[in-house]
Amino acid sequence: MRRILIVGAGQAGLQLALSLQSEGYEVTVMSARTPEEIRTGRIMSTQCIFWPQLRIERERGLNQWEDQAPRIVGQRSVVAGPPGQKALDFIGRWDDYAQSVDQRVKMSGWLELFESRGGTVVYHGVMTSDLEGLAALYDLTLIAAGKGELVELFDRDASRSPYDRPQRHLSCIYVHGMRPRPDYPEPHVRINVTPGVGELFYMPGLTNSGPCDILLWEAVPGGPFDCWSDHPTPEDHLTRTLDMMRQYAPWEYELTVGAEPTDARCVLYGGYAPTVRHPVARLSDSAAVLGMGDVVVANDPVTGQGANNAVRCAETYFRAIVEHGDRPFDTDWMRRTFDAYWEYARHPTNFTNLMLGPPPDHLLKILGTANEVEEVAYRFAHGFANPPDLENWLMDADKAEAYLASFTPAAQESERP
Repeated sequence: MRRILIVGAGQAGLQLALSLQSEGYEVTVMSARTPEEIRTGRIMSTQCIFWPQLRIERERGLNQWEDQAPRIVGQRSVVAGPPGQKALDFIGRWDDYAQSVDQRVKMSGWLELFESRGGTVVYHGVMTSDLEGLAALYDLTLIAAGKGELVELFDRDASRSPYDRPQRHLSCIYVHGMRPRPDYPEPHVRINVTPGVGELFYMPGLTNSGPCDILLWEAVPGGPFDCWSDHPTPEDHLTRTLDMMRQYAPWEYELTVGAEPTDARCVLYGGYAPTVRHPVARLSDSAAVLGMGDVVVANDPVTGQGANNAVRCAETYFRAIVEHGDRPFDTDWMRRTFDAYWEYARHPTNFTNLMLGPPPDHLLKILGTANEVEEVAYRFAHGFANPPDLENWLMDADKAEAYLASFTPAAQESERP
């Protein structure tokens, strides 16, 4: 059976490794950290995986925490104006639930599952200088390590990357003890937008110590939310979070008082330019590697697409590898395989880039209508889980106007028998 090397042990790399392993491929994973180091390390993301991608994990037998993680039923959007006061507040309930499992739990568990099934894991960091020799030992080498020097092997695709610097500075904390909203106690995502300042996200999740609450600040650089450069401790982060909530989102503050950090490594800081990269890196005239996951498509988390993109990328690559049979994995195949993934990934990428900039007029109209019309609120929330649908109505001003026109009083009156 063909030999596959995957460098990186995140959502995309491990999902692909386990999927190929189940088909009898000889797969080697290279991870810079052991399961225990991952499990006891710092949080890595805010991952919220929507139901279409959860279905893929379920089909691959990878849904190990489905009975433990909160089942997230919908998405509430709040727009402040002025800060501290709600201008818009609506919720769209999803067709099925989403879930967020701390990647410390998930990736350590998947690594152990892969090894228990006979997979080979090499616990060692990989340098660019190591790759050509390693690639020569395998039929196909994939780079799934979304950070570090290996990413620099893949050139930025300027035609698909409108931003060359971070559009948000990010700060995240996991806590225990937030109270549910009295008017909507079921687990749901909340997006609190302060125009020109940034966003505060909330989602329920599962961490090492059980169900938890996840808070993510997305700060417009230089604005009031951009106050995390000193990288405070979890306790100081929560204190600062409460102070900012009191001013900008008091409806969240009243739910968060009394919460506590989940552990000593439950905070994360950073920021990066949303980037699409060319998928193939040549190591020599005879050796090339294929990028996947965040290596090739890195979206800002403002629309929650990162982990979902990784699921889709791994599934697309898995199917392409299996369908390719015994033929060589040449650079033409690599580009075609990425192109198949890009047919999906272009939708969340375009949506994310739209949401990072000043909102166009038609988007403001959509949000205003969603505040009044349940069907529009549903479709807006549905688009986060199914980004291709957004091309049909939200991404284009003319299509948006035509869609919204159907909800005017005159249009509704004409539809009555």
